[in-house]
Amino acid sequence: MKNIKKIYKELPNQHKALLYSTSLILLILMLIPSEKASASRQNNATALKVGERYQLDLPQQLVYEDTTETVSSETQNPSDDVEPEQESRQWQTAKVKRGDSLAKILKRLGYSAQTTYKLTKASGDYRKQLLKINVGDTLRFSNNADGELAFIEYPISKTQTLLVELTDKGYHTDMLTKEVEIREYVTQGSINSNFWTAGVSAGLNDNQIINLAHIFSWDVDFALDIRKGDTFHVVYESKYVDGEYIGTGNILAAEFINQGEVFQAIRHNDGRYYTPEGNSMRKAFLRAPVEFKYISSNFKPKRFHPIQKRWKAHRGTDYRANTGTPVVASGDGKVTHSTYNKYNGHYVFIQHGNGIVTKYLHFSKRAVKQGQRVKQGQVIGYVGSTGMSEAPHLHYEFLVNGVHRNPRTVTLPDAEPIAKSERASFNIIARQRLNDLAGSRLALNPVKEKATQAP
Repeated sequence: MKNIKKIYKELPNQHKALLYSTSLILLILMLIPSEKASASRQNNATALKVGERYQLDLPQQLVYEDTTETVSSETQNPSDDVEPEQESRQWQTAKVKRGDSLAKILKRLGYSAQTTYKLTKASGDYRKQLLKINVGDTLRFSNNADGELAFIEYPISKTQTLLVELTDKGYHTDMLTKEVEIREYVTQGSINSNFWTAGVSAGLNDNQIINLAHIFSWDVDFALDIRKGDTFHVVYESKYVDGEYIGTGNILAAEFINQGEVFQAIRHNDGRYYTPEGNSMRKAFLRAPVEFKYISSNFKPKRFHPIQKRWKAHRGTDYRANTGTPVVASGDGKVTHSTYNKYNGHYVFIQHGNGIVTKYLHFSKRAVKQGQRVKQGQVIGYVGSTGMSEAPHLHYEFLVNGVHRNPRTVTLPDAEPIAKSERASFNIIARQRLNDLAGSRLALNPVKEKATQAP
């Protein structure tokens, strides 16, 4: 600084005057405000003041981290019927990953272990449901003004949502159930190659096709009796929630025409199927107690045994099926034998009423014990090839008063008809369903149907 002053003093007077004038001009230019700065000072309403805090409006956005997303309530509300205060909530959404638990999800979202503990002590009938989360499920979380976890939404299905709310007494669980709308539809099909393909072509799903076959399984052998040209007609339910299709319901009525013989079934309010006259579609016994590929050996008074190499009576029917195929009890009864020997392999005998006994041989594994009561359709074992057997199959015998009968041709007793007290209400339902089936037949074959209805 001293050197600068020394140099300045040694300058000629005219140089000193020039430097002074230049410095003065620069100072004046710096003090004069620009046009934009003047305009900014003139607009006091929008001017920013030193020391003041200002809130900026930021655009709403989704933030993705791991499998968790934070969603503004403006983009996704918990439901349409919510209070105004709940509509403004901020919700976090977490998708359940493999190995996740409720505790892991809460920790990932920043909640404490104490919050998790309080949730395990939640009141209400659905507390345990909250702990049974499944991979792929989605849960939503929302805090209150104090930053505490206040709400959880867990959609269990398309009709039910588990709700958890923080109350003065802790967390409480409840279930929100949406109303299901039932619509009725009619379809029909004609068999060209096989029953399953015809069912698919008629718009039926796998479960409906299986149920349709089960309804008529006491009268029609779907493995051996089906012929090209057989037809069926079905009245069934479809389910909707908020106008969205969620799946099928019950088969309400059905008709199957097998080789010219007509079988009709009407569903009553008790969930069972009856003929239009009120007789049960069920028989007291199933014709075949297993889903089989083919019959490898029929009931015969004399057959050459492939293992013993001698001629002897074959007093049952052999149903060929894959190892592990479930075998069910053909009727209600009591298990008298459930054991193993070198001839029968694993086997089960069941005593039914009216002197009837059924026998099931060559199981890979038995599913019932001696002395146990069983119901028709209950799994009693699994197809195998134990004992004197060359390939996986079920050997099935049907005895009446100790005499063997052909399981495929023996007359099966019917189940109980509809109760007399229900007959009037059933007749009303039956008339409506028969009209529906007639309409389906008319749509499938209008010329033939009109001819049959002509006076």
